[in-house]
Amino acid sequence: MSYTYSYYHIIFHTLHNNPSIDEKHENDLYRYIWGLCKNKNVFLHRIGGTPNHLHLMVNLPSALSLADFVRELKTSTNHWLKSNPNFPLFDGWSIGYAGLSCGPNDIERVVAYIKNQKEHHKTIAFIDEMKSLFEEYGIEIDEEYFESDWIQ
Repeated sequence: MSYTYSYYHIIFHTLHNNPSIDEKHENDLYRYIWGLCKNKNVFLHRIGGTPNHLHLMVNLPSALSLADFVRELKTSTNHWLKSNPNFPLFDGWSIGYAGLSCGPNDIERVVAYIKNQKEHHKTIAFIDEMKSLFEEYGIEIDEEYFESDWIQ
């Protein structure tokens, strides 16, 4: 028996940050992602976001790497969104993502943060949110590439 603790706050955005996740139908996308997580034995604590990006708080099983999970998640949802008439503006996901590891004392705070995304983004732009999160986690930002990585 393996004992692991792999909790992540995952963030990724739509291609060119287009606001293409219609809020009227976002719960359909969230249910689809919940089903995908369930099939991969990933515990989804919370999902939320805005029309241009998503946040997930997950616990990954020991046999599934963060990179593999995000690749499968983005590939599957990309196909689902493009074939769903409720998301006609969706062109795809950006190339990158953020996978921020969390400890046991972080879970409730991150879940609350994800729940508050719509209100949060009334006062802060996505790019500024990412800068703030990266600074909080001690991730160095290369200003020469940062905006092109998170605007693409």
